[in-house]
Amino acid sequence: MPTIVVQQTLAPPDGTTKFVDQMIGMENPRIVHRFDSWKSAIFGRYDVFHAHWPELTIRGSSRVRRFVRRRYLDAFLLRAKLMRTPIVRHLHNVEPHEPGDAAETRSLRRFDRATDLYIRLNPTTTPPTDRPVVTALHGHYRSAYAKYALPDPRRGRLLYFGIIRPYKNVDGLARIFSQLDADDLSLRIVGSPSVGQREIIETHCDRDPRITATLRYVTDEELVTEVGLAELVILPYHEMHNSGAILVAMSLGRPVLAPRTASNSALSAEVGEGWIIEYDGDLTPETIRGALDEVRRGERSAEPDLSERDWDHVGRIIEGAYRQAIERVKRR
Repeated sequence: MPTIVVQQTLAPPDGTTKFVDQMIGMENPRIVHRFDSWKSAIFGRYDVFHAHWPELTIRGSSRVRRFVRRRYLDAFLLRAKLMRTPIVRHLHNVEPHEPGDAAETRSLRRFDRATDLYIRLNPTTTPPTDRPVVTALHGHYRSAYAKYALPDPRRGRLLYFGIIRPYKNVDGLARIFSQLDADDLSLRIVGSPSVGQREIIETHCDRDPRITATLRYVTDEELVTEVGLAELVILPYHEMHNSGAILVAMSLGRPVLAPRTASNSALSAEVGEGWIIEYDGDLTPETIRGALDEVRRGERSAEPDLSERDWDHVGRIIEGAYRQAIERVKRR
């Protein structure tokens, strides 16, 4: 089969494990990746344009920057139409977590109308248009973290990790944890905070000595240590559809408390009973205590079943999606 050159909207690897590292680490000699550049997207030569979080490609720190980036997108869409270049979009989330303005919404709608094929990370995702959709499960992180020592969990240590944004409800987790009258429990918060979140988390740490935090991006080795030390990972998101964090926890063999959603329930059924503990409604102290009790009963397999999330397997599915998009454009 001929080699496919793919223009990604992802930035190139930067030394920490991200989705981009998994995308290019699938060891598929038939795929060549190029990275985040409007110049390359508009003027370069490639076979498929692969978009991830398209809203991030047109956002900026000023009105002028946002306007210019939207015009880049318009130029790219014209180029794709004239050159008959297939557009594939990875559906990481149903809607942007932080909605943009009306101009951004119009641009994203134009992008979706031009999209030829969607790749979704779980079968519960409904694409925004009637274009073909391929399901390629989010791959695991076992290989990425295998070179680091995984410590034994510490009894009573709870962990939140990941980027700290309002919709992830880390503030709510800290408030609920502080209502637990238990000196044998601790809450660890690890991750880079978005604007305004640092001050909120630091206030919780000052008020409750059982809460500690590392508020920055951490290295892969640090992350493995933090997750390994946790008896229970808590991801109390207000909105949860696809989560890299929950896959990290599963890859490192640590149970997770998370809200009940269609995607979490599907993942729970996949990995095996007892690894993902779901709750309904708001997080409460009783929910946390009940989850810990369930974890300590140990009614789960030796490790989560992630057999369908091997990256070479996922990579073959994604390659097939690229070829399907190319054939679809040829038939137009």
